[in-house]
Amino acid sequence: MKIIIGSDHAGFIYKEKIKKWLKKEKHSVYDVGPYEYNPKDDYPPYTFLVAEKVSKTKNSRGIIIARTGIGESIAANKVKGIRAVSFTGRKNKKFLQMSRIHDDTNVLSLGSEFVTLKNAKKGIKIWINTKFKNEKRHIRRIKEISHYEKRHFKK
Repeated sequence: MKIIIGSDHAGFIYKEKIKKWLKKEKHSVYDVGPYEYNPKDDYPPYTFLVAEKVSKTKNSRGIIIARTGIGESIAANKVKGIRAVSFTGRKNKKFLQMSRIHDDTNVLSLGSEFVTLKNAKKGIKIWINTKFKNEKRHIRRIKEISHYEKRHFKK
């Protein structure tokens, strides 16, 4: 699978470790940055780079890592075609599965302050390996979101 990954300063160390791990897991990884630690890096520019790349790249998913994962999820969901979910720790693995099964999420945000690296990897693995359930009701709901985007988003 093609994984587009990015972070801010608070997620930089996790990003570098997760990127190496994903490559060992045989995923194609595209890093949008940052490429070196800078304590002044904010999450919005990197979040938008990840989300825009995912929206334009077939069969891809994105991972954004920062301090909480909350703002990143909000920002990613501003990009047309993106359905982002925030992973906050080991107790919401079912939540990650449901985000894929029902909503076909394509961007995952992680908070380095709340998720250990070990649990981040477990969550990512669950999220990557969980397939969208192609049921009519789920397809219909995603289409409703897409129709809204087409009517209200400029691009």
